[in-house]
Amino acid sequence: MLTAGKRLAVFSIREGKGGSIWVRAGSAFVNKDGSLNVLLDVLPLDGKLHVREAADKRDTAQAGGGGGGRYGLDGGLDSLPVGGHS
Repeated sequence: MLTAGKRLAVFSIREGKGGSIWVRAGSAFVNKDGSLNVLLDVLPLDGKLHVREAADKRDTAQAGGGGGGRYGLDGGLDSLPVGGHS
């Protein structure tokens, strides 16, 4: 549920030969009226963005880097198929 003050992570997901590549594109914050402020560090090549709840850095550190992955994804980024570089 989106509540005021909630921190969200913004990703650009690229499909490659070996699977999906998730690139952190920025952050988003929920305003009191339910609208979002989106702060981008990069622009997606395909114009698509994926927004999800960001994990607390404390939770990731306590889990030894595994629980929640680098960006708080269920199963972590390490569990997603990743394509190689050419």
